[in-house]
Amino acid sequence: MALCAAVGMLGLLAPAQVTAQAQSGQSASQAAADNRLRDFSIAEQGGTLYLRLDFERPLEAVPAHFSVNEPARIAYDFLNTRNTLGRVQQTVNRGDLRSVNIVEAGGRTRLVLNLSRLPAYDAKIEGNQLVIALAPAARPEAGGSPATATVQALANFSAAPGGEEVARSIQDVTFRRGEGGEGRVVVQLSSADTAVNVFRQGSNLVVDFSDTQLPEHLQRRSDVTDFGTPISTMIAQPQGDNARVTVVPNGLWEHSAYQTESQFVLEVRRLVEDPNRLVQTGGREEYAGEKLSLNFQNVEIRSVLQVIADFTDFNIVTSDSVQGNLTLRLNDVPWDQALDIILQAKGLDKRRTGNVIWIAPTGELAARERQQLEAQAQRGDLEPLVTESFQINYHNAKEIFEFLKSKDQTVLSSRGSVVVDERSNKVFVTDVSSRLDALRRLIQEIDTAPRQVLIEARVVEANKDFARDLGVRMNFGNVPRENAAGETVNSGVGNLGRGARGGIGRFDPSTGLLTSDGGSTGGASPVASFSILNLALFNSSATRFLNLELAALEQDGRGRVVSSPRVLTANQVEASIEQGTEIPYRKETSSGATSVEFKKAVLSLKVRPQITPDGRVQLRVQVNKDRPLFQADITEPAIDTKNVQTEVLVDNGGTVVIGGIYEEEDSTTVARVPLLGEIPVLGALFRNTRRVSNRKELLVFITPRIVSDSLTLR
Repeated sequence: MALCAAVGMLGLLAPAQVTAQAQSGQSASQAAADNRLRDFSIAEQGGTLYLRLDFERPLEAVPAHFSVNEPARIAYDFLNTRNTLGRVQQTVNRGDLRSVNIVEAGGRTRLVLNLSRLPAYDAKIEGNQLVIALAPAARPEAGGSPATATVQALANFSAAPGGEEVARSIQDVTFRRGEGGEGRVVVQLSSADTAVNVFRQGSNLVVDFSDTQLPEHLQRRSDVTDFGTPISTMIAQPQGDNARVTVVPNGLWEHSAYQTESQFVLEVRRLVEDPNRLVQTGGREEYAGEKLSLNFQNVEIRSVLQVIADFTDFNIVTSDSVQGNLTLRLNDVPWDQALDIILQAKGLDKRRTGNVIWIAPTGELAARERQQLEAQAQRGDLEPLVTESFQINYHNAKEIFEFLKSKDQTVLSSRGSVVVDERSNKVFVTDVSSRLDALRRLIQEIDTAPRQVLIEARVVEANKDFARDLGVRMNFGNVPRENAAGETVNSGVGNLGRGARGGIGRFDPSTGLLTSDGGSTGGASPVASFSILNLALFNSSATRFLNLELAALEQDGRGRVVSSPRVLTANQVEASIEQGTEIPYRKETSSGATSVEFKKAVLSLKVRPQITPDGRVQLRVQVNKDRPLFQADITEPAIDTKNVQTEVLVDNGGTVVIGGIYEEEDSTTVARVPLLGEIPVLGALFRNTRRVSNRKELLVFITPRIVSDSLTLR
């Protein structure tokens, strides 16, 4: 029933319904019809069925016809023809032909042949009669392929009395690769009415051209494997009075064939196998219509489009400029692909609106659409203006006002205007209603609550041990104890040192340092007060580990946090914070007068965060660590400055080192008595050697945290 609705009046309706349709359209079609179908007969000869249709006047050409595979049907359309047989249906049951339906509507008559399977067929005009031949298919036990009997029967039919003998030949055979990787065999024919039969023979695909000569220079075997298509070999050879092209595909494949005028194209596509699907489909999915076969010989293009309209559920409207005839042969292709092939062959294009397809030349469609756009623009110039106010909640209304007033904006029309009220943070826009709707959607997209980011920077001064131990650390130290003399000593390494005057140092538990007997400071060596075992777990990017390590260093005194500025700012909004002093400097002008200027020596943090879609934070950071250097004899101090500026991507809540300044000082000073201090061995009693090794590093750590609605600061 679905096919009945798609094909239209194919004669599948009940006889009473068809009769009613024919009678209702009789008065409308009587004036237009200038030919009549008078008689209809069926004869069989040598297994071939011959259908003879007798008309009142001879036909000018073989009428337009098409075929459907499932169910098997062949239809012929006779324009301006009335059915005067007095019947609309006839049961045959001979060969592959089961029944015949003849339906008249709208001034034309359609002949539908209902078949058990689709055979090869042909038609020719003999006087006032149209003879349709349905060739039989050879049985397997009869020997030979089905195509052999089919081609021979049609060849005999073409050579029968009343048929025209035409010398047909193949002019060229080429192979091409399509854009989707499909293989295309293109055959150029000398005559557009050459009978072509496409069938499978084992794993090969065979194309027979009936009663056609193949020149000797085209008789060859071509290896086309290098083209990367499903076709590996193509063979062109004569087959008796016919020409045959054999295609050897590989793997899973499907094919389609079509003919435009005198050019025949066989296309083989790769099948993409999906084990979850019962029916495999090709790699290209742009054509999904029901498949059909068409065979037209010099038929008006309007008739071809009418056939497609009857086959589908679409209404096709053609422009008056769509003219000309078309010779076309399509074998088992989707109807939408067939429509595209027809339009491309005649330089036409289509526009679809619902179930209506408008067809016209490409230039005419482009001009029509251009006129529609110009008419819309003119309607916009005449459309009444409307004023609407927009409340801006999270943005500055003046910024939106400046955007709408710029000459590069395309939101408002040329007639639109905008006014801003900064006190209420509103904009008032006057324009046509369509532009106001677009502006309303735009404001809803951009006027959202911004997310906020808390950025914490820690500037750390570290010694050599801190830089070396920045990682997973395991430390061990001993607790200080008193000896028998009541003196506090430490058995750990480095707990004893010699003072500046050579005395034995004493450990001071309040400072953790060794002091000499004279009270001067000796070699400084901080000692752990308890045995310590540190274990740090960290994520893949080590940002959590750095945060834990900073807390541990701050706790055991090996790293000193100089400062820790924090600032809270909105997403993509630059924020800064600074703390320090401003130093006055005297400056003389050209007239001799003096003025005072101030220069900053501060610790400052300037940052601009951007939250990425995956929840991380991209930071543009600038950190300054400045301090004045005061000297006794100089009134205007110099400024020691340290600055780092960079852009980094950090995990939410992670810590990253964005820069470091490393300072190292190594010096050795020798003081000795002249001559005596140079004596070997004994000279050590007359000289003093002082070695100084200072290593210091300034590191800057950044930790961003995205603030959620439930986050509070303590």
